[in-house]
Amino acid sequence: MQYRRLGTSGLKLSAISLGSWLITRGTEAEQAQQAVRRAYELGVNHFDSAANYGRRPHDSEEALGAILREFPRHTYTVTSKMFWPVGPSTNERGLSRKTIFDQVHLSLKALQMEYIDLFYCHRFDPDTDLEETLRALDDLITQGKILYWGISDWTAAQIERAMAIVDRRNLHRPVAHQPEYNLLAPGIEAEVLPATARAGMGTIAYSPLAMGLLSGKYKPNEAPPAGSRPTFVSFFNKNQLTWEKVQRLLPVAEGLGLTLPQMALAWVLRRPELTSACIGASRPEQVEQNVRAVDVVLPPEVLAEIEAIVR
Repeated sequence: MQYRRLGTSGLKLSAISLGSWLITRGTEAEQAQQAVRRAYELGVNHFDSAANYGRRPHDSEEALGAILREFPRHTYTVTSKMFWPVGPSTNERGLSRKTIFDQVHLSLKALQMEYIDLFYCHRFDPDTDLEETLRALDDLITQGKILYWGISDWTAAQIERAMAIVDRRNLHRPVAHQPEYNLLAPGIEAEVLPATARAGMGTIAYSPLAMGLLSGKYKPNEAPPAGSRPTFVSFFNKNQLTWEKVQRLLPVAEGLGLTLPQMALAWVLRRPELTSACIGASRPEQVEQNVRAVDVVLPPEVLAEIEAIVR
């Protein structure tokens, strides 16, 4: 496994991290839980979760915590997030001080841990004063309930606003940004990656395999397996052009002796701003295949060929 520094912080994370979105969903939940154990064995030290993952609030955190308690706490890092609704109350959504404090405590209870390594603002909250959110996160760090904080899918302008406040108020700076980033969704390259680099933040990409589209196992006009992600994620209602791009990428990967996921992950990790690519896995063997991407360096001519296909 390769380990990379998270921005300007002293924290080093595995270049491949594992999300827990699948470990309570579908017919493959038990296999997905085994994938967590296998990931740890292979050197993955970063596991991603959120308050709203699972069939009910904090469900995924509870399942993830039960698995990770099998291992020494100092050997891995865990995330959680808040923004999306986790209940009917107006205080069970957003990033107000009350919501953040309540949900961090509920996440700690679900994980059965004393602290969360990295806590994300799952989106930008336009209904809460930004300084209120940033002060709440700063207080939780001071209390030792979270160690670092980060953001997910913020714009460059929102990042710059936050940095201006934390620097002016001498608050703890964010250390991580978790955006969607993959071969089919490279949008952060123009403005967001430069903004996070200026802020000293590391980037942890979610959906590096485009929610499974770049796995190569799903085919256009074919029914997906029962319980798999396409059965409950509208993301898979893509147009024919997207499917054609995926099919054209397959022989490029094969020509390198790689699987399509390995090539797609290597493409994401080629960027120096990237600390980690956060994968989802429904089976241990998927983790075994995907972690091999950390050793892959794509030649310039291959990068040009990929660019020609996806753009």
